[in-house]
Amino acid sequence: MSTWLVTGAGGMLAQDVLGRLAAQGIGAVGLDRAALDITDPDAVRRALRRHRPEAVVNCAAWSDVDGAEGQEEAAHRVNATGPRHLAEAAGETGAVLLHLSTDYVFAGDASRPYAEDAPTAPRGAYARGKRAGERAVLELLPRTGHVVRTAWLYGAGGANFVRTMIRLEGERETVDVVDDQHGQPTWSRDLADLLLRLGRGALAGTVPPGVHHGTSSGETTWYGLTREVFRLLGADPGRVRPTTSAAFARPAPRPGYSVLGHEGLRRAGVEPLRDWRAALAEAFPCLVAAERGKSRERHATRR
Repeated sequence: MSTWLVTGAGGMLAQDVLGRLAAQGIGAVGLDRAALDITDPDAVRRALRRHRPEAVVNCAAWSDVDGAEGQEEAAHRVNATGPRHLAEAAGETGAVLLHLSTDYVFAGDASRPYAEDAPTAPRGAYARGKRAGERAVLELLPRTGHVVRTAWLYGAGGANFVRTMIRLEGERETVDVVDDQHGQPTWSRDLADLLLRLGRGALAGTVPPGVHHGTSSGETTWYGLTREVFRLLGADPGRVRPTTSAAFARPAPRPGYSVLGHEGLRRAGVEPLRDWRAALAEAFPCLVAAERGKSRERHATRR
């Protein structure tokens, strides 16, 4: 039976990847940070030699965008050096590597979707590290390396913007949300399904190596997304008020426009992810249940 290895197994996306692999009857090993530190080359090599996976899905990442500004060296080890170690070990064992990256590798100043081969221009420590990780995978694994860029990820298995807005709807009369950043809200379960399709295609030789864009179709702003969250909750979307990025100054720069194109997937015969609204509507019951369960835990802890 084939085996896939998933790093960063404690995270939201990895949980969905492991769940979808199990649902498809594909053998999988999930390794969280305690079980595998991808910044340790010897540990990475031992893990791949032990499990001999056909495919590796790298969900391990430093995801604290603002924290990376003050700890760039540490973030670089996880987001750039770690993928290099995985690529080296995958090359030695013959495994296909699916490495998760981000829309932040682009400048974020475009006016139409970025193609897979559009010039990158990372701004900020987090973005520089992620771009370096992409380069390592593509250079070391020219025939078996796959970089999958995603963005605005949400799901039931972890903290994220959508779950936060679900909580704030019950706590505040109005919510101010940025309306000058454009992107693609993406359900982690949809992305997990795409990763399985890409991995299977890569193993079968039908999906070429390189860069793929794993985001939902369509686009919106954080403000537009929050209005949709309120609508799905049965709340008045008028309680959501638009504001600008300047009102929420952060250490790391945010892209103003980071919508990703999907022509590369179509050329490879892979169907891109569905429209973000359809995905959010299907995901919503489990998101509400997860967030309200977390709220009950918080209230119980305070007693």
